[in-house]
Amino acid sequence: METLFEHAGGHEGLRRFIDLFYSSLLADPLLQPLFGEGQPTHVDRLTAFTAETFGGPDTFTREMGGFSHLIDVHRHLKITEEQRLRFVELYMAAADAAGLPDDAPFRQALREHVEFGTEVAMRNSHARTDDELHPLREVPHWDWPTP
Repeated sequence: METLFEHAGGHEGLRRFIDLFYSSLLADPLLQPLFGEGQPTHVDRLTAFTAETFGGPDTFTREMGGFSHLIDVHRHLKITEEQRLRFVELYMAAADAAGLPDDAPFRQALREHVEFGTEVAMRNSHARTDDELHPLREVPHWDWPTP
């Protein structure tokens, strides 16, 4: 069966999607404070993370610091529920704008992926100690929803 990575158009499809998404984050008054002026490597990192999560190459883990890097960058951001929900909204809007497949199973997987990821990030952003971090310590592998 085709992976979510392949269904999304591989690296090229995900890169187009993440580029649009990241631009929307930087332009959003609610989320921009979390991202500042942006970082030139963020699109590459988020594309690699998403690709790995969806069954593509493990470049994020092997070459970009892996999941421990994600924990580090989210610590102390104090992400609010309002920011988390806006992130999800912009993520799904970028999927439309980038022309990602709009079939129901893919969109369900995409939404569940971003909902889960934002919950983990929000929890980690409030953790004062390592014991308060979400227990996830490696890039999750996402698959098609089960019927």
